[in-house]
Order: sequence, then structure tokens, then C-alpha cells
Amino acid sequence: MTIKAGLVGLPNVGKSTLFNALTRSQVPAENYPFCTIDPHLAITNVPDTRLNELCRIYSSQKIIAATMSFVDIAGLVKGASQGAGLGNQFLSNIREVDLVLHVVRCFGEDTVDPLDDFDTIISELIIKDLESIEKRQAKLLGSIKASQNKPAEKKVIEAEQEMLKNVTLALNTQDTETAQKIFNSFKTETTQLISTKKFLVAANFAENDFVEDAYLTNPHYKTLVAKFGQERIIPVCARTEYELTLLEETQVEEMMEMLGMKTKGLEIIIRKAYDALDMITFFTVGPQEAHAWPIKKGITIRAAAGEIHSDLERGFICSEICNYVDVKEAGSEAALKKTGKMRTEGQDYLVQDGDIINVRFNV
Repeated sequence: MTIKAGLVGLPNVGKSTLFNALTRSQVPAENYPFCTIDPHLAITNVPDTRLNELCRIYSSQKIIAATMSFVDIAGLVKGASQGAGLGNQFLSNIREVDLVLHVVRCFGEDTVDPLDDFDTIISELIIKDLESIEKRQAKLLGSIKASQNKPAEKKVIEAEQEMLKNVTLALNTQDTETAQKIFNSFKTETTQLISTKKFLVAANFAENDFVEDAYLTNPHYKTLVAKFGQERIIPVCARTEYELTLLEETQVEEMMEMLGMKTKGLEIIIRKAYDALDMITFFTVGPQEAHAWPIKKGITIRAAAGEIHSDLERGFICSEICNYVDVKEAGSEAALKKTGKMRTEGQDYLVQDGDIINVRFNV
């Protein structure tokens, strides 16, 4: 399953620099608006220390990590919903991503206001959603006239009209979470809302803000946490993160220690994006490879097998399953089998994070 996150932000907030760090790409990042004219797509591995351990236990020849796609979407300006700047292109690109990573600036002159920057982007997305709803409402007016003698059909149309009315009220107050809940409660032909996509906020600080966690006392950080909650805010220094990708591993450790960084911001971004989308990882492991597979939480083992190959889902019989925690504790698969923690599950079993599966099938 491919996960796609889109980096968005006003011009010159460090968005392309952060994208470069996430993907080790060389996207131009000069200090002027609209440097990124076309969306850049790149794929990066999801950090997972479990893979290295599984590779050791099973003597696998190679590791295949789960991946995430990141899209560096062209900078947005006020009026994008009416086509200002690169607005229409921006809005069509953002519709395709699973999660939005808002990059906001938290350093520099006194006029910097990350919350205002965020609100500018959300406002433009809401305006576009309201336009889509308005078009749908106009279509429903025609439909309801044609259904005067069809009570059941008319009732469905009226219910959708009421739903769209309530979504509009919520969007007009920028209550996107309520709007999404209302929208999800009703199946409609309306284009999926873009202002209500799941999101995280990458707060871009100066390098010295990470010395002894100084960013914690930064007023911008406090404002963002108060607005969105700590779980959604990821403090980063885009410039530092990019420079770290250019160093040897030993140099990375030295630089992080010097700056007082405990974890790379990039790893936090990827992990939080994973969690925000309710993703988990299962593994297939053998002498050839240790392979991580990302799936949505709550997926059955049969559906998960289909992520590996459609034939496995089509001809699914059962699966031998154990969990990474148990294998690591046992030290080997042979030792694990003696503990009785290797088991067989049928097609309705819900895969858990860290499960190691071996599918039996017949086609």
C-alpha cells in the first residue's frame, strides 16, 4: 500500500528544504516564491529497527523497508482558490494526497505568524470545498424537481441537501473536523473534501532553538500546541535536517549530539504520518529478504496477503503467524515454535502491528 503525504506551505517557509531532507532530492530551494513550479514526488523508506533484527535472526540477504511518498506541492498564496499564484495547480495536487504536512515558519523577524500562515492555507482549501458543495447543491435542485413523484428518491436527495447544508455551516466557521464527520455519515457524489484531510504541522525553527530544547519556550511553538495539540506539532530545523542527510553516519551522531538532538525530525515526521493514517506494518521474512508491508489497521489476513500478491488473496487457505516481539525474545523461529507462539490463523484474523506471516494458498 502506497502512502502519500503532501508538503504545503506559503512561499519561503522552508518547505522545499524539508522535502530535500526527507527524500535526499535536489529540488531547487532558492529564496523566492514559486521556486517549486511542478509538484515533486519522491519515495523514502520508513525507519524500522525491527527489520535489522529480523534480518539477523533469519539470515536474510537483503532488507526491503516500507515506503512513503512525499510530494512537494507548489507554494500557495492568498487567493489560490480563485487561481492566484499557482493556486489551481496546488489545489488539484493536494486532492491526491492522503495526509497534509503543513510547513510553517517559526523563526526570523517579529512579523512571522505560523498560525496565520496555516489559516491562510486552510481558508483557501475551504473556499474550494464550498465551491464544490455549491455545484452539488445546484445539481440536487434539478434532481429533486424530477423526483416529485418518487418519494423514496426524493427523501434521499433531501437528506443529502441537509447534510451539505450542515457541512457548509461547519466549514464557514473553519470547523473542519465536524465537517468531515458530517460528510462521512452520508455517501454522496460530491468530490471528497480537501480542507478536512488529516494533517500534521512541521514547525520550522532556527538551529539554535534545539539547543537544550529551547523551542519549548518559543511563543510560536506554544501557540501551535495550544491550537492543535502536541501530537500534531513536529518541531524541526529544515536546514539542519537536510545537512544531516549529507553526512556520514558517525558525523550525523556527532552533529546531533552537539545540537542536543535526540531524534531526527525526519523520523518523527514519517512515524507520525504513519500513525495519523492508522497504518501498521507486517513482515514476510526468509533467507532471501526481510520485507516490511504497510497496511491500514483493522485489515484481515486475507486482504493483507493481497498486498503481497493478488494470487495469495484469491487462493488463500490459511497463514502461519507469529509476532516480532515473540521471535526476538525466542532468538529464532525454531525456538519460537517450541514455545507454542507460532500459530495458524484463518482468513478473518485481523493483522496486528509486527506480525510475521507465511501464507498458504492454492490457485
